[in-house]
Amino acid sequence: MNAGESESDFHIEKRVDPSPQELDRLRSALSTFNRSKIPDRGYLPVHFELLDEGNEFAGGVSGYVSYGWLFIDTLWVSEPARIKGWGRRLMLAAEDEARQNGCRRAWLDTFSFQARAFYEKIGYRVFAELEEFPSGHSRYFLRKEL
Repeated sequence: MNAGESESDFHIEKRVDPSPQELDRLRSALSTFNRSKIPDRGYLPVHFELLDEGNEFAGGVSGYVSYGWLFIDTLWVSEPARIKGWGRRLMLAAEDEARQNGCRRAWLDTFSFQARAFYEKIGYRVFAELEEFPSGHSRYFLRKEL
C-alpha cells in the first residue's frame, strides 16, 4: 500500500445482475480513458439483412467500422439461403461498405462448431485460437486484408 492509503479507502461489491446503467458507467469510464490515449476514429454500424421472396427475415450480417477495421459481430443465414451462397454475399456487402468508409482490414471470431471453413474460403485467416472454449471446442479469431 502507498503512504496514506488503507484497505478501508475502497471496497469491492459483487453485482449479480448489473443494471444497464452500471454497465454503461463502466464502459463509459473505459471509453473516456481510451479517448485520452488514441484518437476517436468514430464508430459506424454496418448491418445488412437478407429477406426472402415473402419479405421474411432469412439472415443478416452486423458489425461496425472503427480505426480502419471492420469487425463482424454476427452473421447468420437460414439453411435454404446458405446453400445458395447468400452468406458470402452478405459478407461481401459488409466488406464493400467497410472499404467505402476507409477500411483496409476486417476481423471476426467464430467457434469450431460454426463457420471457420466458410470464413477461410472467403479469404479470412486464423490469427489466434482459444482452445477448450467452451470445453470440447475452440474459438477462432480471423482477419482479412480488404
